[in-house]
Amino acid sequence: MNYLLRLFRAHPNSVDETYLQHMRMAFSFGLPMFIASLALVVHALFPFLFVKTGSNVVTSLHERMIAARKRQRASA
Repeated sequence: MNYLLRLFRAHPNSVDETYLQHMRMAFSFGLPMFIASLALVVHALFPFLFVKTGSNVVTSLHERMIAARKRQRASA
């Protein structure tokens, strides 16, 4: 059981988050990525739809990730 708990906590701890904080952060990135992937599948079939959706989502998430890293370094 302790081994399993270590597995669940190792990565979140490595980024200074609890398991639940990490879950929330992962969902906050994963859900927009999932929705964007659906939009991109539609875009592949109908190129006139969702023309900038994929790139806008990637840019937005990248900016969030960079900002989070800067905050993490500043607090360290």
